[in-house]
Amino acid sequence: MKISARNVFDGKVEAVKTGALNAEVDVLLPDGTRIVATVTNDSVAELGLAAGKAVKALVKASSVLVLTDGEGVRLSARNRLEGTVSAITEGQISTEVAVTLASGLTVYATITRDGAAALGLKTGMAAAAIFKAPSVIIGVGS
Repeated sequence: MKISARNVFDGKVEAVKTGALNAEVDVLLPDGTRIVATVTNDSVAELGLAAGKAVKALVKASSVLVLTDGEGVRLSARNRLEGTVSAITEGQISTEVAVTLASGLTVYATITRDGAAALGLKTGMAAAAIFKAPSVIIGVGS
């Protein structure tokens, strides 16, 4: 299967917390990074999500925000992965930003060119990749 999502992370379900309609799924990546996803309870049942199950966590680059100078910033987004800007690819409208975590894992964000300029992005600077739990798609092998 080929997927257009720029960010595809292999991991294992660490925990599933169910609510009335949705569930929160904690996915632990091999490097210790935790990604939180929100999926329907039907998806939990259909995918057989339970602790220890191998999964893929997918996040479109356009769903990832880039944060710089985030000291003390509080956000409602559940996923905040701290790292360093490792690459910037500018287009006429959009800019792709690669944020590499200390473990070597890279998260890609596609933001507007104006947004990248406003942040003053440069390779080597500290940044965080931010995305909301509902932006995470969980996949399992067939």
